[in-house]
Amino acid sequence: MASSVEQSPFFQQARAKGAIVVKDPPKFDLDSYIANYDGATRLERLHHIGASSTYLALDAYRMAITEAKLGRNVKFYLALTDDFNKISPDDSLALVDTAWVEKRNRDVKQDQDKLEHELKSYKNNLIKESIRMGNEDLGHFYYACGDYTNAHKAYWRMREHCTSNKHLADMTLRLVYVSIAQRAWLGVQSQLVKVDASQLKGDEKNKLEPIVSACSGLAHMCTGNLREAANNFIHTSPQFLTLEPAAGIVWQKEVLSGNDIAVYGGLCALGSMDRSDLQTKVLANGDFRNFLELEPHIRRAISLFCNSKYSACLEVLEGYRTDYLLDVYLSRVLSVIYNNVRTKSIVQYFIPFSCVTLEEMAKKFQPTGDFGSIEEELEDMINAGILNARIDLVDRLLISPPTNPRYDVHTDALAMAEKYDHTLRLRLTRLNLMSAGLSVTPDKSQNKEGLDPRFAADGGLGASLRGLGSRMGF
Repeated sequence: MASSVEQSPFFQQARAKGAIVVKDPPKFDLDSYIANYDGATRLERLHHIGASSTYLALDAYRMAITEAKLGRNVKFYLALTDDFNKISPDDSLALVDTAWVEKRNRDVKQDQDKLEHELKSYKNNLIKESIRMGNEDLGHFYYACGDYTNAHKAYWRMREHCTSNKHLADMTLRLVYVSIAQRAWLGVQSQLVKVDASQLKGDEKNKLEPIVSACSGLAHMCTGNLREAANNFIHTSPQFLTLEPAAGIVWQKEVLSGNDIAVYGGLCALGSMDRSDLQTKVLANGDFRNFLELEPHIRRAISLFCNSKYSACLEVLEGYRTDYLLDVYLSRVLSVIYNNVRTKSIVQYFIPFSCVTLEEMAKKFQPTGDFGSIEEELEDMINAGILNARIDLVDRLLISPPTNPRYDVHTDALAMAEKYDHTLRLRLTRLNLMSAGLSVTPDKSQNKEGLDPRFAADGGLGASLRGLGSRMGF
């Protein structure tokens, strides 16, 4: 059955388009994994798993189709059945339930007409709170139907009818929620800034901070800004795990789970931070430790990297590559993160050595990805200026370029001595001027290199001396 699924027209087309296709079974159990999510993200994750994994495709699509029929998103249901029909045409769920589709379309049309009619009557009565709630109900309806564009418009129209800071914050959170569904990451970031700047105080403000941090991290990760993503994830308060619904949304179920924050934050940190930052900002972070306990292998990978056990760290990450490729968000940036971690590992591993055999490098870092051999990967890193080394293909060695530490130390010492001598002469000149009863006014506009204006050699002091000399006739 697995081979027939792998050779199905759906996965053949996916390979032709360059989409992600995973053949190996993941480490997680599908039922346990998907139980962490609810709402639209649950269906999106099932769809992504089914469309990416030949091993889980049948189970994922069956679960997704069954749950889609409980909702209002008819287009999504039709898309699922169309894909599933290309994978397993003989399955009963691969056939479109036309009776359900027709009935659901009628119900959706009736509900839409009803909500629009109620909103129109509210506008005629000019009651702000009723108009706000009418737009909110319409936004909920459009979101449930998968019409995220109209949902965004409906939530946005709530702004002029909000009568409290709480209403404004809830409206903005709803816009964040819809923007995440639309994958409009710049919109997510702009709305999160407004949430963070809301006029809420006390407990209400504190409840929003974990949501802002987690969603900011997700937006930065999906736009490739790994360093900012890591900073946001690792500073997310553990209160996120027990937050009550905000704006009617259970964020840890409908957007990101605690496990996601641990994995996303740990991987983004590995891909963007050096060993000292990983030790101080991640492993020693009391708040983020609560999330790392949910995913022990991420903590183990970071610890191995900090302890210079790079090949072991890469082995841990490679063991979970399949799982991460089946994540709806992480799969898009996983190759960048893994390449960053591998590149940093090679550079850090080579620093203590003057030369290393290519066989040893290939043993420590098994070639992966686009490179067929370790030589090609090292050559690419050298040409990119990432690795300061040379390759000796005759003796098959990776050689560090010759350096003269003695010369470097002497050069630095001479430069430092010249700087101190220069500063000392300036201060002595000023003291002599003061002892002679002369007052010097520096020219601040010509101050250079951030020096104290009183001691600026080419700026205020020099100009003042020249001006003083001309006034005295020298």
